[in-house]
Amino acid sequence: MAAIDPHFPTGTALLAQPRLNRDGAFTQTERERLGLAALLPHAVFTIDQQEALETEHLAAKTDPLEKYVGLVALLERNETLFYRVLANNLEALAPIIYTPTVGLACQQYSHIFRRPHGLYLTPDDVGHMVERLCNVADAEVRLIVVTDNERILGLGDQGVGGMAIPVGKLILYAAGAGIHPQHCLPVSLDVGTDNPALLEDPFYLGYRAPRLRGAAYDALVAEFVAAVQHVFPRAVLQWEDFKKGNAFRLLEQYRHTVRSFNDDIQGTAAVTLAGILSGMRITGAKLADQRILFVGAGGAGVGIGGLVRAELLAQGVAAAEVGRKLLFFDSDGLLTAGRAVKDPYKLPFVLTAADAAALQLTADMDLLQLVTAYRPTVLVGTSGQPGVFDAAILTQMAANCPRPIVLPLSNPTSKAECTPAAALTHSDGRALVATGSPFAPVQLGERKFVIGQCNNVFIFPGLGLGLLLSEAARVPDSLFLAAAHAVAEYTQTHHAGEETLYPRIAELRAVSRHVALQVAHAAAAAGVAPVVDEATLLVRAEGWHWTPEYAPIG
Repeated sequence: MAAIDPHFPTGTALLAQPRLNRDGAFTQTERERLGLAALLPHAVFTIDQQEALETEHLAAKTDPLEKYVGLVALLERNETLFYRVLANNLEALAPIIYTPTVGLACQQYSHIFRRPHGLYLTPDDVGHMVERLCNVADAEVRLIVVTDNERILGLGDQGVGGMAIPVGKLILYAAGAGIHPQHCLPVSLDVGTDNPALLEDPFYLGYRAPRLRGAAYDALVAEFVAAVQHVFPRAVLQWEDFKKGNAFRLLEQYRHTVRSFNDDIQGTAAVTLAGILSGMRITGAKLADQRILFVGAGGAGVGIGGLVRAELLAQGVAAAEVGRKLLFFDSDGLLTAGRAVKDPYKLPFVLTAADAAALQLTADMDLLQLVTAYRPTVLVGTSGQPGVFDAAILTQMAANCPRPIVLPLSNPTSKAECTPAAALTHSDGRALVATGSPFAPVQLGERKFVIGQCNNVFIFPGLGLGLLLSEAARVPDSLFLAAAHAVAEYTQTHHAGEETLYPRIAELRAVSRHVALQVAHAAAAAGVAPVVDEATLLVRAEGWHWTPEYAPIG
């Protein structure tokens, strides 16, 4: 019998380490060798038995937030078992560990907090960022998800509570792409909060000050990025839930020098494009023939528009025509010439006066008037305005074309622009619908419609894995186009239901693998990664593939 590594923890110290602990699955022999004799009840369970028991525990909880707390408690006690339960029940548990329940967890963060996860960096850490990153025990960090907590889902500024988002995203990297948790690091840039409810909460755990702004904020972010490049030079940096102004600015500032991307902008764009491409496969139509109306012109909406434009250009559509195929309607109305536009990231999508005249559109049109006059075939909602796609608008969409695509994408569920039932009812079941949050199937007459979820989880785990496989130095837009096509391709042969725009989340590992391989090839084609043959990529993919099983002790 091999000797135990003298540095391997034993006794209660071992039980306190979630990455090594296996609770009642330690055999009697292991208990003797590891100083665990009498520290556990006598019975020895297999991991399958443990999984069944944890599933029973979760089933007994009726409140989604309580399920979330229970899952996080399991993660903090027995990491391998947590991922085993999650990976084998992903369809049911992804909405708990991430959207929409994670929004509640962010709001209640200080009141449900048990143990820290990752790094919480504040203005007090300026000047010491390298030292703080060196405090991370795992030296092989390859994926970092960072937020400044200012635009959490559709909930706004959640202060330190936003940390639940990077934690959740990295959990999905591990469960959905098989990347070992030791390579993942969540980071909160806790630069204060302008949420008065948090500042007044006596139990608030975050940096209790108004939000850092301006040059001081930029300096903190710059020092953080430099520290990442110094301490974890091979890491991919994912920006998450930054408010739109900072999100676009930081993405543009660092995308050409750092292996980084913004999931809210680029990941959302790729998964939405994937759904539209799936719609084209179902109907036999061409993307070049579509008229797409975006309701909401924030980070998500503009990000989607940018990638759809890139796809249209790649398909050979003339640049002069693209502007007439993508229209934006925001809180101030149609985004068109002659209207004051404060946000610079919106400027590329302003409809020219000539195009507005040719389309017979005016800046003072309301949404129904615009839908009637423009006759969009695809309606994309990222407005955060529940119910804005009302019966009249949905009926008009159904009059515009035989198979309208309706995508109410705002999260959480309460923010959706319409329900799938409404979109299907007002189109006589002809609409192709996908949503940002999970919805139950819709029964319309004798037909049952499974609602696909336009969820970034179909993109970012595979994209991140593809970046690791390819050793890509940068993340150009062509990689997101490749990811979108990969998801659409997979959906065609593995759809969740008849005429559904996305696959089942239960198949996420297979989706992520397909996306990763296509992204790796695209990285080589773009010149940001070495050219590697398929066989080598497959070997690398196997090397990155982690299955949540108890590893041998030695």
